[in-house]
Amino acid sequence: MPGDLHTHTTFSDGSTPAAKLPFLARCAGMTHLAVSDHDSIRSVRYAYANPVQEGVHLIPATELTAYDYDRGHRVHILCYWPDDCAALAEFAALMSERRYNAVLQSCRELEQICPQFKTEEALEYAKDSGTLYKAHVMRVLWQYGLSDGMYNSVYRSLFGLRPVRGKILHTPKYETVDTVLDLIKACRGVAVLAHPSVYKSMPLARELIAAGRLDGVEIDHPRNTPEDREELTRLAKENDLIVTGGTDFHGMNANNPRPVGAFCTEDAQIARIEAVARLRKSKPNP
Repeated sequence: MPGDLHTHTTFSDGSTPAAKLPFLARCAGMTHLAVSDHDSIRSVRYAYANPVQEGVHLIPATELTAYDYDRGHRVHILCYWPDDCAALAEFAALMSERRYNAVLQSCRELEQICPQFKTEEALEYAKDSGTLYKAHVMRVLWQYGLSDGMYNSVYRSLFGLRPVRGKILHTPKYETVDTVLDLIKACRGVAVLAHPSVYKSMPLARELIAAGRLDGVEIDHPRNTPEDREELTRLAKENDLIVTGGTDFHGMNANNPRPVGAFCTEDAQIARIEAVARLRKSKPNP
């Protein structure tokens, strides 16, 4: 049976605790699950500590954030089976601090223009993640009827980037794509470019594939366009890349909620990920 290899929990900006997701995966007929929280070592450690739950095999994973400075876009790279190592822990701590400081500044500014909003309530939502996300801010506003949902017009007015910069937007510094790929290599993880359509990453995808820097690409994702799916399928076949899929589950912290297992990775591709990981872990750390 297949696996949902792209999900988020309260370890980052999702609304559902990690312990609940294996049950949801089992109900959807999944045999494998990757809790792949943003820039998080907590999701990696959770899977290593709980290799099987509800009969579902957990794959250690995290979704690392990078920045394509040449094109001015964020980039998400899924990392499967990384070592629980100092390099990954340091990166996670660095991004946690940067994200916390950026969103905390947004919170302080929001308190000045919205008396109903209190930073302490956003921090309560953030207790499992160890840092603040914009989703935590929006949950507070939404529950009091101060927002039209999680990521609609109120969100854009506060945190939008284009065409008009949001009034309280503060963005953490992101590391380069090369830095993040080097980190995945140091952790002996498997690197898969996440949802290339979301951040207009197809030019980067072509570049990284040509350079042999990716192990795989995520194709079965709700926000990939048909055109990008077609090209990614061709590139994956031509370059013998792993093909993955996942729901990008965030629970209720989404405009268009989708259940775990709505998008998935085939058995053969999961086996390829595990084979690459085993091979790399059979060798000394670089």
